[in-house]
Amino acid sequence: MKETVDTVVTFMTSILQTFGPFSGIMLVLLESIIPLLPLGVFITLNINAFGFFFGFILSWIATCIGCICSFYVVRLWFSKRFLTFISKKKLKHLKKLMTRIVKIPFTNLVVLIALPFTPAFLINIASGLSKMNSKKFIIAILLGKISIVYFWGYIGKSILQSVTDIKTIIVVTLMLVIAYFLSKLIGKKLEIE
Repeated sequence: MKETVDTVVTFMTSILQTFGPFSGIMLVLLESIIPLLPLGVFITLNINAFGFFFGFILSWIATCIGCICSFYVVRLWFSKRFLTFISKKKLKHLKKLMTRIVKIPFTNLVVLIALPFTPAFLINIASGLSKMNSKKFIIAILLGKISIVYFWGYIGKSILQSVTDIKTIIVVTLMLVIAYFLSKLIGKKLEIE
C-alpha cells in the first residue's frame, strides 16, 4: 500500500513540477470550489513539488484567494436574498445565528479558521451570508490560514502518525496560540471588531 501511495505522490509531484507553480495554485483553488477535495493532500503535493518554503507560500496564497473568492461570491449573489428570506419567513433562530456570526470576536474567528479540521467552506459561506465586515474576514483568513497550511505541510507524511506524535501536537498548539495573540495585536492596531 505504501509503495502505491509513494508512486502516486511521485507521479503527481512530477506533474506539478512540469506545469509549474501555477498548477499548484490551481490545485488548491480547486479545493476551495469543491470542498470535498483534500486540502491537506494538495498542500503536501505542493510542498513536495516546490520545497517547503515555496510550496507553503503557494498553498497559503491559493487557499486565501479561494476563501476570499467564495466569501465574495456568496456575499454578492446570495446574501441579500438569504437575509430577505429570513426576514420574510420570520426565522428568528437564523436571524440570531447571523447576528452571532457578525459579532464573533476577531481573535475567535482567527483561531476558528486556524483549527486544522474546521470546514473552511462553512466559515466562508456563513461569513458571506452574514453582514460580517469584509476587512475582518480577509485579515482573519490571512492570519488563520498560515496555521492550516503549516499543519498540513508538516503532517503531510501521515495524518495518523503525526496526530499521535507529541512534537506535532506541540507545534500545532503553539501555532494556534501565536495566531491568537497575533490576531489580538492586529485587531487592536487595525481596530477590527
